[in-house]
Amino acid sequence: MKQVEVQIMGQGYLLGCPEGGEARLQAAVDSVDAAMCKIRDAGKIKARDRIAVLAALNLAFDLTERPPISAESPADTQTQLQSLLERLDTALGQDGQLL
Repeated sequence: MKQVEVQIMGQGYLLGCPEGGEARLQAAVDSVDAAMCKIRDAGKIKARDRIAVLAALNLAFDLTERPPISAESPADTQTQLQSLLERLDTALGQDGQLL
């Protein structure tokens, strides 16, 4: 596993990334950064952890509107969502865990 340094809302994070997954990780980081900055720039919420939770929920909601790429079972989807939450918790690090 490769370590990649990224910036989200102006803060640096060191994330683990499988070899060859750098472009996908950067696309995910760009989506999260854009979602979090949009919430922050709206001016109503200041706490980084709350912004992260709202951004994660917005992104997850957007994913539920898309048709599945493959015929995954609900268990596969649940596993993917759990993996996403774990990666968000890791990225938040000392800022606190989402759930």
